This record gives sequence, C-alpha cells and structure tokens, in this order.
Amino acid sequence: MTLKINIPDLAFAAFLVAIGAFAFALASELTVGTAAAMGPGYVPRGLAIVVMIYGAVLGLRAMFAGHAALPDIAWRPLILISASVALFAAMLPYAGLALSSLTVVICAGFASYDVRLHENAVLAVALAAFSVLLFVTVLGLPIPVRPQW
Repeated sequence: MTLKINIPDLAFAAFLVAIGAFAFALASELTVGTAAAMGPGYVPRGLAIVVMIYGAVLGLRAMFAGHAALPDIAWRPLILISASVALFAAMLPYAGLALSSLTVVICAGFASYDVRLHENAVLAVALAAFSVLLFVTVLGLPIPVRPQW
C-alpha cells in the first residue's frame, strides 16, 4: 500500500499541532483545578488539547487523501494583507479610526486580482462608518475618530 499524501493538509495539520503545543506550554504554569472548580488554566489547556487532536486527525486524513502538492505562494495578497494590518497599527493613533479603516480596506482590497475600485471604495466607506459606529458609539471605546494632527 502506498501513501498518497496531501501535502497542504499535512502542513496545516503540523501547524495546528504546533500551535496547540505552544498554547499548552504557555498555560502550563496556570492551575487547572477540577470541572467543578475550574482554575485559570482549565479552558486554555482544554482548547490546546482539542486543537492538537484536530491537527492529528487532519494529519492522519492527509496521509490517505490523495496526492496534492503545495500550491505556489500568491505574493500579492500575502504582502498587501500584511501591509494593511501594519498600516492600521501605524495609522490608528495618529489618523483616527475612520481614516485608518478607510485606508486599510482600500489597501487590502487590492490584494484581489479582480479588484474594482468603485466597489472597493464603497466597501471602505461602509466599513469605516460601521467601525466608528460599533467601537466608538456603541461600545464606547476611547479610540480617536478624527486625525490627531
């Protein structure tokens, strides 16, 4: 019997097991307690174990799922989405939530190969307005809305 390994699924399974092990190690100093009197480490350890088990099951399934190679890396989406996250973190304290959200949505929209500027702009305005409404108005978070220049 030959193994026909699905490499992308196997790589993701290894990633899940590694993340679960890392989370378990971080929670190792917290007391677990019992089901009746849960300690601060009860839920983090439980979730870490669930993630590791899911990764192991996915890994076993990948061993017999049929051959699939790793796809080529799509650099444009990877770079633009990462840049939009960094841009939001850099802009928020100075430009405010509205302008930061608008800029980030437009930047992330160009990660798509079939981006339509008009649709992207409408989405950016709608999401910026929703962000201000939700985080500042409804939740009352002390986030500046306008630029602090």
